Amino acid sequence: MGSSVGRLGPPAALAAAAVFLPWTAVGAARQAGPASGASTGAISGRVDARPAPAPVDTTPRVADLGAGSYRGTTSRRESVVYLETAPQGAFEDRPQAHATMNQRDETFVPYVLAIRVGTTVDFPNQDRTYHNVFSLSRVAPFDLGRYPRGESKAVRFDRPGVVRVFCEIHSRMSAFIMVFAHRFFAVTDEQGRYRIDGVPSGNYDLSVWADGRVRETRPIHVAEDVTTEADFVVP
Repeated sequence: MGSSVGRLGPPAALAAAAVFLPWTAVGAARQAGPASGASTGAISGRVDARPAPAPVDTTPRVADLGAGSYRGTTSRRESVVYLETAPQGAFEDRPQAHATMNQRDETFVPYVLAIRVGTTVDFPNQDRTYHNVFSLSRVAPFDLGRYPRGESKAVRFDRPGVVRVFCEIHSRMSAFIMVFAHRFFAVTDEQGRYRIDGVPSGNYDLSVWADGRVRETRPIHVAEDVTTEADFVVP
């Protein structure tokens, strides 16, 4: 598509690996917290993500010669921790925010981007080569077409779910955009740490997602003025 903002496709059922219905549900399986303005606490911890090493191919391919760097196991330790069931009142504040996913050294940066519904994501090209950002996800299919260094195009994401992003020119470029209907989520930092503040007191299901799928879900209780620790070790 030649426009600067990609069009979102019509509603459709999500593929099983990308379905996260609890992102849009209030008070589902477990007791949700009270409405906003009530007592709140926080959740923090560390995710130790240990992705399996990629197979080593000792025979270089012609297409790889002179190619730029790409994301390896370090970026794939980036995880997203979130509440499966959002507290009541979590959907009242929906700021029209902007986020950025750069194209640098033939890599999407960040590899994992977590945003709220209604956020517009910019895709600036910082490389000397053309890029063509696209997604075939049912949540938000788009194709931004080819554009050179110094230009940027954007997509607004209006449905919750997982969006896998690729480059049509560089096949090994890929990334994930996690779109949530609420604000109770966090992406781990370089040390695997995360923190979710302002969680209303109550009982929830806390999930950790890493490199394409949910790795673990566990019940958690959040108390007023208390930081609840929740560490994960995921393969």
